[in-house]
Amino acid sequence: MQRLPFNESTIAVLVDRFYDAVRVEPAIGPVFHAAIADWNEHKQLLTSFWCSVALGTGTYRGFPMAVHRQHPIKAMHFEQWLALWRATCAELLEDADATRMIEYAERIGRSLRYGLGLSGRQGARPFGVPIVSG
Repeated sequence: MQRLPFNESTIAVLVDRFYDAVRVEPAIGPVFHAAIADWNEHKQLLTSFWCSVALGTGTYRGFPMAVHRQHPIKAMHFEQWLALWRATCAELLEDADATRMIEYAERIGRSLRYGLGLSGRQGARPFGVPIVSG
């Protein structure tokens, strides 16, 4: 499969595919469904977020920590979120771009986990450790 060039349009495709996967994922789908009333609006907002992070567009205006505090998020949700993000990035982006987007997600995830008080919970794996199914 040919990988996409790294630009705003590609980030929009990445966000769209990622959230399509999130919606059907059994562990995190219900958390997102309870929080999101309009998926198209959410995808537009998150496209703006990721374009601001990765391309420096400065179009995102929001408060991720405050938004995430409102929901029953657990450490395992971050792990599954990152696993889906990694897979989607690897599918769509050139290796260097995928690596960069995954690194951004890992840093953001660590910050959110810390801010939500999930980073020091007993039994939680360090963020970024892949989930092994079996």
